[in-house]
Amino acid sequence: MADLAALLGRLLLSAIFIQAGYHKLIGVAAATGYIAKLGLPVPHVTVWLTIAVELGCGLAVLVGFRARWAALVLAAFCVASGLAAHYHPEDSGQMIHFMKNLAIAGGFLQLAAFGPGRFAISRR
Repeated sequence: MADLAALLGRLLLSAIFIQAGYHKLIGVAAATGYIAKLGLPVPHVTVWLTIAVELGCGLAVLVGFRARWAALVLAAFCVASGLAAHYHPEDSGQMIHFMKNLAIAGGFLQLAAFGPGRFAISRR
């Protein structure tokens, strides 16, 4: 039961990052503009790093390949992107998004601590 829950957890945690990375990939110009609007450095480089993290680590978590490392990267990414895009204490809607980022980071830290379960490529 625990291994099936771990697989389902990896699927649910990774889905948002795979989808977000894919959408940035097919809309690089729009994603670059959004990153620039946030005031992040070198948006034309940051967008590609973001795509690599979201797609690469998202897929790694999904299939369980070096899932602990990918989970640590995504946990840090969740906190950083939450601070960069959603931390606006005066806006309760944005703060909900910020707290969701922190909750997802917590899920990734659980994955990093306890592993991907038996149904993972790294286990074979």
